[in-house]
Amino acid sequence: MKKSLVLAMAMAMGVTASAYAANPFSDVPAGHWAYDSISQLEKAGVIDGYGSVFGGEKLMTRYEMAQIVAKAMAKGANCDKLAAEFADELDALGVRVAKLEKKVDNVKITGNIRYSYKGANKGDGNHNGAKSASYNRFRTRLFVNGGINNNWKYTGMLENDRYMVSGNAKADDIILKRAWVDGRIGGVKVSGGRKYFNVATMIDSEADGLEAKYSFKGINVTGWAMKNLKTDKVGYGTATEDSDRVYMAKIDTKFERMGTAISYWKVDSKEPKGLGVGEIWTLALDYPVVKDLKLAGEYFHGDNAKDKDNDKNGYSISLNYRGAKAAKPGTWGLWANYQDRPLYTMISPSILVYAAHNPDLKLPADGFKGWEFGGNYTFAKNIVGGLRYYDLQDREGDKKHARTVWGEVIFTF
Repeated sequence: MKKSLVLAMAMAMGVTASAYAANPFSDVPAGHWAYDSISQLEKAGVIDGYGSVFGGEKLMTRYEMAQIVAKAMAKGANCDKLAAEFADELDALGVRVAKLEKKVDNVKITGNIRYSYKGANKGDGNHNGAKSASYNRFRTRLFVNGGINNNWKYTGMLENDRYMVSGNAKADDIILKRAWVDGRIGGVKVSGGRKYFNVATMIDSEADGLEAKYSFKGINVTGWAMKNLKTDKVGYGTATEDSDRVYMAKIDTKFERMGTAISYWKVDSKEPKGLGVGEIWTLALDYPVVKDLKLAGEYFHGDNAKDKDNDKNGYSISLNYRGAKAAKPGTWGLWANYQDRPLYTMISPSILVYAAHNPDLKLPADGFKGWEFGGNYTFAKNIVGGLRYYDLQDREGDKKHARTVWGEVIFTF
């Protein structure tokens, strides 16, 4: 435990030095700067250590720290700042943090405006009224957040897209694109409605659905059930009618410094032009090679009832350096990604959402393979710019390269 945490907890408990405190841990000798505080916290039943040792050099998990905060709160300690930091973990432990209830207006409006440019190596695509594979666009989003009670809230998102071309019939449309509720049932986080579902390598789409997430000792279990995907008809997006459904179950955790996630996806499309019932298994790993540099890889295994002879295996590998943070001017990031994705190992990954509609990428033939390079930079607080470049190919058909450039500036408020 860091010195600041020991002192903060001791002060919250009103612990004072005591020359007569027994030594509960062999690795905290008398005379150690934290001896009195640790002894009194152990005596009060707030900390347990690891058997006969305190383990002051051992990294503590957020779950372990939340347990200590919960015990201190039960003893009547004033732990507002610590309770705010570990609110999610305390909720998972069933601890009600009444003092964390928001003392703000019941409704809050936030949003962002994004200018984007997209250029493809041919100009005969179709983009929601913008009849070109290249376009300029302004997109405005307003989020309306309303508190329902102490455990539940509502969020709605209004959106307007303005393509800077003549004949764009949708330029003045404002639609309620998302509307959902978030809350807790016991220790489970739940949300439902028209919401955004995103796992970059698998799906980047709005849909009608439910999400449930439970965390326990550093292990996260997540479940999704959704239909009516908005996927611009790429990959499994060829099946977007009311009868189409997607299910996902995922377990993720960390082993030392390595992040690990295993997920299972099931797609059920009954449309004649859809892709039928499909199942996909994924294994994702990420590891910080050095400070700020992360290497990530993912393996995909897909199968489909309509086509037993399809290519079943795909992969993705990426390298990410830092990343722009909207609240911190001058921050920046770079990334590179390569994917080889048979059709039945994907639904609507982000790479296709950005690079779709390029007529030189003939999907859905047998999926795609290719590169993505990108970077972003925070020019000023809440003003972030980004640039992406894609070079993709049909895996087994026309080998012509589909090259796409995407640039954007996002203003957040």
